[in-house]
Amino acid sequence: MKQILNATKPVIGMLHVPALPGTPAHVLSIPEIISFVLREAEIYAQCDVDALLIENMHDVPYLKNQVGEEITAALTVVCLAVKQRYDLPCGVQILAAANRAALAVALAAGLQFIRAEGFVYAHIADEGYIESCAGDLLRYRKQIAASHIRIFTDIKKKHSAHTITADTSLADTIRTADFFRSDAIIITGSATGEEVNGDDLVTAQAATDLPVIIGSGLTRQNLPRLWDHADAFIVGSHFKENGVWSNPLSHERVSSFMAVAKQLDR
Repeated sequence: MKQILNATKPVIGMLHVPALPGTPAHVLSIPEIISFVLREAEIYAQCDVDALLIENMHDVPYLKNQVGEEITAALTVVCLAVKQRYDLPCGVQILAAANRAALAVALAAGLQFIRAEGFVYAHIADEGYIESCAGDLLRYRKQIAASHIRIFTDIKKKHSAHTITADTSLADTIRTADFFRSDAIIITGSATGEEVNGDDLVTAQAATDLPVIIGSGLTRQNLPRLWDHADAFIVGSHFKENGVWSNPLSHERVSSFMAVAKQLDR
């Protein structure tokens, strides 16, 4: 991961953007949204978090595969503001499974990666049936000259039912993502804030040489146990006040987590 995110085992802090224009919970103006995101990015910078991942999680309920132009435009200016202020590797995810839009935002804002849902196979998500997108997404990346932007892909994603692929093992799904040119794979628990299954991490490491990223449920307490089983760590809920994803970022929680990470990385 060092080549991608400038750290041997990077900690990636989530920036949950306030509800964007047109979504049910939208309240803040674009300048107010940018100010909020920059305040939280400042906390991450002060605590030496290695990379950032910007996400429109407050836009619930999510659209499927495509979002309005207003969302793409708003996230572009938010991401650009973060990149102009902080010299940190940065990525974006646009819910739900709006992976082409995420690539467009990443290219315009100079980001290093996106997080993509539904890369291989299919599943039933909160938003409905999510089909695989690898063929379309990688062709789009080539067409817009964005091959330098890495695609980190969720495998058997959280908040989803995988009955239709129950006869396809986690290892086989990972091997397919590898074959379809994923740049890294993300393993999660069953929901936001839920710890990943340790056996799944062992399976992932055995199934691929791609970087394995833990995408949910990380805490200061379980990080030492999980450290050797992943190449990067995406942290959201644990960094928030009281460990609730929708709350503001807690400087103390970020700082204490990073202290553990630095000790483990020696």
